[in-house]
This record gives sequence, structure tokens and C-alpha cells, in this order.
Amino acid sequence: MDIAICKAIIVGGASGMARATAARIAQAGGRVAILDRGMSAGAEVAAELGASFHECDVTDFDGTETAINAAAEAMGGIDVSVNTAGGGIAKRTMGKDGPHRLDDFRFVVDLNLISSFNVARLAAAHMTNNTPNDDDERGVIISTASIAAFEGQIGQVAYAAAKAGIVGMTFTMARDLGSLGIRVNAIAPSLFSTGITAGIPDEFSKALTKDAAFPKRMGYPEEYARLATSIIENPMLNAGTIRLDAGQRFAPK
Repeated sequence: MDIAICKAIIVGGASGMARATAARIAQAGGRVAILDRGMSAGAEVAAELGASFHECDVTDFDGTETAINAAAEAMGGIDVSVNTAGGGIAKRTMGKDGPHRLDDFRFVVDLNLISSFNVARLAAAHMTNNTPNDDDERGVIISTASIAAFEGQIGQVAYAAAKAGIVGMTFTMARDLGSLGIRVNAIAPSLFSTGITAGIPDEFSKALTKDAAFPKRMGYPEEYARLATSIIENPMLNAGTIRLDAGQRFAPK
């Protein structure tokens, strides 16, 4: 997929890894639509990048469809979908106040897994209308998992389950969509300097990443963006989840 002429929806694009990805695509000449919550800096980021902004809460599944349709209309189609929206809670399966609340577990799964599938299926529907390129390719879908999918820490049972679901669906979705010329991949980052982690002291950051092989630091949003754009550009990258973690493996806590 030629990044210079692609039309990309970036879900969660107002900040962090998604913002860096949107900027990298826009700087290369691609068209970008930023999808994020209304309270975010999405409109400002879109103006900065010459993109369109579409208010989107990924847990509002019907609203997400409306936002994706509007983004497709604004750009004249969708070639690429990058989704980083998600989050978690810290609760053990059995805590001092009793078992993990089912509603909390369901919310985390909705926020991470169900919303990721929803974005992917809706983006794929638009991609099927694209004229294939010289490699018979119509689109690229990138979801965001986490290394917690493989070694979730104590208190991450809901988050780890949701992110493992993203890993599990990626290969099968790629098979589902392969005949249509749509590639599907996921990125599984370790701790990245985004959101609440962006402002923590260096000493605490080093403690959190001491188990990494190298470099022993949090990832930078631009490093996610570099991998995302590499996936977009390389047609042989398909059906996989790529760890972006400096060789870190989460300890139990």
C-alpha cells in the first residue's frame, strides 16, 4: 500500500501512538481522518495535519459506524484503518471486596475487543469497494493488542483477556479477508510514553521497564508509528501480531 496516496482512518488519533501514526501518514502525503472522543484534542490535531475530525466513542458501536461512514465520505474512501483506542482497570479475579464484578469485565472487553472488531469490520466493508492496486490489495487493518495478552500482570485479567482476543482474531480475520485483498495485523506494545504514563518520573519509568532487554525505557509514540507505516507499506506483513516491546516480558506485578 502506497502511504503517499492512502486514505486512513486513525481511531484514537487525538493523542499518543495514533496521533504519531496520523502525523507520519499525513507527512508522507496520505489523507487522514481522526476519530476520537469529543472531549479530546482531535479537532486541533486534525486542523494541524490537514485532516478531518469525527467524534467517536468506540463503546458506542452505532456511533462508531456513523463516524467511520463520515470519514469515508470526507476522504472518498478508506484504504487503511489504524486503531489504538482502549484501556483497562486494575482488579483481581478475587479481591478483598469479593469476586471481580462481571460488569467491569464486560466493559473492558467492550472497550478493547468488541470495539476493535467493530472498527475492523466496518473499515473492511468500505475497503471492499476499492479498486485493487498492482498487488491486488484493497486495504490494511491494524489493531492494537498489548504484551499483556501474553503475560498479563496480577489485576489485569480483564485487560489481558480482551487484548488476547485481539491477538486471536487477527489471524482468522486475515484469512477471512484475504480473498478480498485486505491485510490484517495487530501491534502488541509494551509500556509506551502516552497518556498517564507520559509524565511519570524517570526513576519510576526505569523501574517499570527494568525487565526489558534493550532499550530499558518506555517506547515512544513515533516508534509505534514507524511500525504501523511499515505494515502498511509491506504487503508480506499479514495475519500476525508483532510485539513492540524491547524484549520486555511483564513480571507478575
